[in-house]
Amino acid sequence: MKIVSKSMIQTQSRFVIAFVAALIWSAVHGQAHSAEIRLEGLLGSKAVLMIDGQRRIVAQGSSSPEGVKLLAIEQETVVLEVNGQREEYTLGSGAVSTSFSRPSKVTEQIYKDLTGMYRTIGSINGYPVGFLVDTGATAVAMSSNEAKRLGINYQLKGRAIYVNTASGQAKAFRVLLDSVGVGSIKLNNVDAVVIDGPHPREVLLGMSFLGRVKLQNQGEIMVLETRN
Repeated sequence: MKIVSKSMIQTQSRFVIAFVAALIWSAVHGQAHSAEIRLEGLLGSKAVLMIDGQRRIVAQGSSSPEGVKLLAIEQETVVLEVNGQREEYTLGSGAVSTSFSRPSKVTEQIYKDLTGMYRTIGSINGYPVGFLVDTGATAVAMSSNEAKRLGINYQLKGRAIYVNTASGQAKAFRVLLDSVGVGSIKLNNVDAVVIDGPHPREVLLGMSFLGRVKLQNQGEIMVLETRN
C-alpha cells in the first residue's frame, strides 16, 4: 500500500496553485509583449513611427495596428498612448522599450468631403497616398504616373491586361502591392491595377482592399473595421 504523507500533499497543492496562477497570468497577459518605439518624423498632423521595425504613419487621434495611439504633436515631440499610459517621444531620441497589448479589432472613419465623396490619406508600400473610396472598382487602381512615383515596377512585375474606362478600353497592368494602409488598418498583398497614362488622377481605393474589411456606411461617415 502506498503511503502519502501530509508534506507531499501540501507540496502537490502548492504546485497546483502555482500552475493555475501561471495559466491565469498567461491568459491575461498573453498578448502583451515588449516593443521598440521610435519617432522618425512629422508630417503635419501625422507622425512617422518605427514600431518593432515597422514604419507606421499615424494621424493625430488614430492608432497604429499595434494599438499605439497618437494623442498630440508638440513641436518635435509627440504624446502617445500605450496601454492607457501617456508617453512622450522626441525626434532623434533613441528607441524606447515598452509593453503593449494588440487590439483584437481596429476601426477607422472616412468622412465625406464637400463634393460628397469619401476621401482619405493612406499609404501604399509605406508611402503616403491620397485615396478616393470607390466601391465600384474591383481593385485598387492608379495611373502609371502614380505608380512610378511610388516606385512600383509594374511593367516588369505586372501582368498586361485591358480595362474599361470612361474613355474606352485602356492598357493596364495587374500588380500585387506589398501593403495598403488606411489610418491604423494595414493589409498586405493587395491586388491593384496600374492604368497606362495620367488617369485616374486619384488612387481609387477599390474592393481588393475594401472587401477585406467590414464596411458600414453611416451617411457622412464610412466606418472601416478589421475582420477577426
